Amino acid sequence: MEIKRDIYLQRLIDREHNGLIKVITGIRRAGKSYLMNNIFYDRLLESGVSEDHIIKFAFDSADDLIKIGEDPLRFDNAGDTAKVDPEKFLLYINEMVKDKHDYYLLLDEVQNLGAFEAVLNGFLRKSYFDVYVTGSNSRFLSKDILTEFEGRGDEIHVLPLSFSEFEANYDGTTEEAFGEYMIYGGLPAVALMKTEEQKADYLTTQLANIYLRDIIKRYNLQSDKAISELLDIIASGISTLTNPRKLSDTFRTVKQEKTAPYTVDKYIEHMEEAFMLTRVKRYDVKGKKYIETPYKIYFEDIGLRNARLNFRQIEETHIMENIIYNELRFRGYRVDVGAVECREKDSDGKDKRKWLEIDFIATMGSKKYYIQSAYAIPDNEKYRQETKSFDNVSDSFKKIIIVEKSMKPRRDDNGYETIGVKEFLLDQNSLEI
Repeated sequence: MEIKRDIYLQRLIDREHNGLIKVITGIRRAGKSYLMNNIFYDRLLESGVSEDHIIKFAFDSADDLIKIGEDPLRFDNAGDTAKVDPEKFLLYINEMVKDKHDYYLLLDEVQNLGAFEAVLNGFLRKSYFDVYVTGSNSRFLSKDILTEFEGRGDEIHVLPLSFSEFEANYDGTTEEAFGEYMIYGGLPAVALMKTEEQKADYLTTQLANIYLRDIIKRYNLQSDKAISELLDIIASGISTLTNPRKLSDTFRTVKQEKTAPYTVDKYIEHMEEAFMLTRVKRYDVKGKKYIETPYKIYFEDIGLRNARLNFRQIEETHIMENIIYNELRFRGYRVDVGAVECREKDSDGKDKRKWLEIDFIATMGSKKYYIQSAYAIPDNEKYRQETKSFDNVSDSFKKIIIVEKSMKPRRDDNGYETIGVKEFLLDQNSLEI
């Protein structure tokens, strides 16, 4: 069964022949390679592109390495230090190019190619090349390398399956699909598995043997103990405000170990660079500026988060918030955590400054939405609590509360909209209704 990734396919189509290097990034196993080498490749053929004008090459494939005279065994134990010889690769490309008509280059895991920045820039200087590359490590999109690209890199970040993509391939009711999605997440391989045992085993094994192992090797860490324990702490506290010092203190009290805030910060950075996690800063709505700390941390895939905790802490409130965050990114929004300053009278009648939280500020161009994730609103008091931050925002942008209960959008007298999470997730235009 093929899982369609129409939104990402369209993003690639929209970027054809735009004079930029299309860089497809994302966590391992999110479906980047399949998107480029199968879905996009098939679309090119259907649109009339000749097969011999589409050149596919995977820099982590033994078959492809042998094509250019590289010994795959050389890369087995060398980790990130071994690079594919760019001269051998360029000779191969030159042999494949027979004319000056348009050629599509689909290059997988390009960070494994030596001097890849220079190679890609060279392709851009030939107008008949349209270049698409994948990579699983954000370091190869660092500031220095983007400078090497001379501003000619165009990133398409691929997330695991959204709920709408997952539900379209699920054999069951929408309610059952959402329950499964909250536990096992949206990695494509997991979505196609039949049993809960398969899903749990796969996520646990991938987390230990692929994601964490990659980080240990890439950054030459002495062991996986400290970073694994940090991942446990972060997984237990998703969707809550935190910072390196607070996490360091948790190490000391819970793990009975000392890990400096600086080390904690570096480990989080490593996991961000592997696309496992994302830190989301707070934005002062009234002051119109970012607040560096504390921030929130969300998982790229909620199934990996749950697997890290052996599926013991299935906290629907925090998991739903993480899912909403990923959905907003999937739709292309820039997402911040909102902070609204207000003043209240204390028991002595004196003004007291207080910060109220808005779970998400989603922005795309001139569009902006304020969004609260509220698993349940059982009474008016809870509703007033959730909307208090909205009351202190003076602009007219739309303000939305997302709840777990299934319900179509409805507005109150203040214009605040409430919508069920499944209705929100399954309708790509749900924010604009």
